Amino acid sequence: MTRTSSLPLQPVLLARTLPLILGLCGAIGLAAAFTLTVEKFELATNPDYTPTCSINPIVNCGSVMDTPQASVFGFPNSLLGIAGFAALLAVAVLMGRRPTLWVMAGLQIGLTAAAVFVHWLIVQSLYRIDALCPYCMAVWVVVVVAFWYISLRNADHYCPPGPLRRALDVVLTVHALGPVLWMLAVIALITERFWWYWSTLM
Repeated sequence: MTRTSSLPLQPVLLARTLPLILGLCGAIGLAAAFTLTVEKFELATNPDYTPTCSINPIVNCGSVMDTPQASVFGFPNSLLGIAGFAALLAVAVLMGRRPTLWVMAGLQIGLTAAAVFVHWLIVQSLYRIDALCPYCMAVWVVVVVAFWYISLRNADHYCPPGPLRRALDVVLTVHALGPVLWMLAVIALITERFWWYWSTLM
């Protein structure tokens, strides 16, 4: 049974914009995953190929693609992205028809797993591979944004009255702050990790 928030305006606005948010995340993620897949296969067939996102020693997709972390399950990670983001787009369309509890639960589980995987990839990219892939970073952002807003939506629907409900109502009034703070934290980590290189460009 769903619950109406004590601060109805923000949840109503969020409910109306959530399909758009998920649709944008799905479209951007699908485009990035598809491009990564094409680049990966091109690099596999032509070792001399330079990916379009290989810009400098740090921002270099080629360095990222040519690592075990880029194929954790024995095939390119981007293939998971194509399937996952296509599903996210489908759910974004279905949300206008009140998706079932099972659909939302499945989406929550899938996005939670994706968010955990993305953060593992962030650590690997910064501290093991020592390179950044712009398409991968686009995927990082949209996964976290989608995870954040689905989590807020589900929490708003099923959180019972009490201290947690009141805390959630506060979060709902500043819902965009979560992804913004996350992005700033990642930017700070990237800046600190590769400062030795950024400083040479000044």
